[in-house]
Amino acid sequence: MLFIATYTVRSENRNAAMERFLQSGGKVPVGIKMLGRWHTVAQLSGFAVIEADDAELIQQWVMEWNDILSMELFPALTDEQVGPLMFAALAKKEVVG
Repeated sequence: MLFIATYTVRSENRNAAMERFLQSGGKVPVGIKMLGRWHTVAQLSGFAVIEADDAELIQQWVMEWNDILSMELFPALTDEQVGPLMFAALAKKEVVG
């Protein structure tokens, strides 16, 4: 399953977050696939797209970072996954409406 993970570094933890990222490479636990990570310009925030089927691994990853930053995770779908759902929703509306 795909997830979008957003993060915000607490300003007082900026240096600690940079140090941890540089030391660890920002790696995720085995079993989570990092599809990409983007850092906002001139902000202490960003987002990543991950793929994982194990909520415990996701929680492990979050707990490795949530002492110095805030994270939120959102389930996500690709265009290929959501397209048929949109088609079905519109078809259902035509039948009902």
